[in-house]
Order: sequence, then structure tokens, then C-alpha cells
Amino acid sequence: MRGTAVERRYRDAVPLFSRRRRLPAAERARLDLRSGDTVLASTELADGQWVVATRRALHVLNSDEVARSPWCDVDGGTLDPATRTLSVRWVWGATSQIVFPEEPGARTFSQTFRERVQQSVVHVVTAAVPDGRRVRVALRRDEDGELFTQVIPDGVVDLADPAVTAAVDAAEAEVRDTVGLPR
Repeated sequence: MRGTAVERRYRDAVPLFSRRRRLPAAERARLDLRSGDTVLASTELADGQWVVATRRALHVLNSDEVARSPWCDVDGGTLDPATRTLSVRWVWGATSQIVFPEEPGARTFSQTFRERVQQSVVHVVTAAVPDGRRVRVALRRDEDGELFTQVIPDGVVDLADPAVTAAVDAAEAEVRDTVGLPR
């Protein structure tokens, strides 16, 4: 690449900007962006797929399809900086792996990921259930901003057990009372 000495020095001093790729227009066109939604962060993954964080959802674009998940479906995530792997925990107990090709992309995307998940959580109460496990009852925002309660167990919990149901109902009542919502 050519350029003046100043341009070359600037380019060499700021390698982050020269390595980043923007979301290509063709990939952006594949997103199911709803009214009011915007792309906040995107990066190409080690396997060539794209991962995109929008205001309302997490999108993973592979060659065949686009997996779109509202932020309220995400329980959380953990980034392993050594492997640049973001482990996504879903509210139904499954885990998915997102592997980034370079550290700046991993860190930037993970920060946006964390902010969006936190934005969807209004209040959480943890309740102990009879078998010693714990259940979190969260008041969350869906992608349209509507509030709803969500039960996230620690492992397998028998919600048909009347004692478990009573503990979950009490936690849900506490969550709703805390924010002034009717039961």
C-alpha cells in the first residue's frame, strides 16, 4: 500500500482499524431487522460465519440461514480470552460457542453482547427449591420492550412438584411486587 509517510505511520500505529471488516451489505440484507432495530456490533467468525448484535436480537449468519434470537432468550455468556470463545448460555439450559478469529473483535462484540443481555433484565430473585437447587425468576424485557417473568432453573427442576411451584410462585410475586406490577 502506498501513501505519504504520515499515512503509513498512522496505518502502522493503528492496526485495529486496518484489520476490521464491516458487515458486508449482502450479509446485512439477510438480517430480519424490525422497525427500530439497528446493528450495534458485528464480526466475522473463525469459521466464516458472521455474528451480529442488534438492539433487539443476536443474529448468527451461516451460508444457509440466519439464526435470530431475542436477547431475552440469552441467560448470559462468558468469553475465554485465550481461545477467543464466547460461551452463550440460553435460558432453556443449552450452551452455544462463538469462536472469534482475533481478540479485538472478540472483546468488542462481547461487550455489546453483555450490555444487551443486561438491558433485557429488569430484576431477578433467586429462590431455593426443596431438592436444594436454585431457581431464578427474572423480570425481563422482550424485544418490543414488554415486561414478562421468566423462570430459569439451576439444572433440572420438577415444576410439577407442588413445593417447587410454591417457591417459584413466591419468587415471581416478589419480582412483580418489587417493580409495582400486578400479580
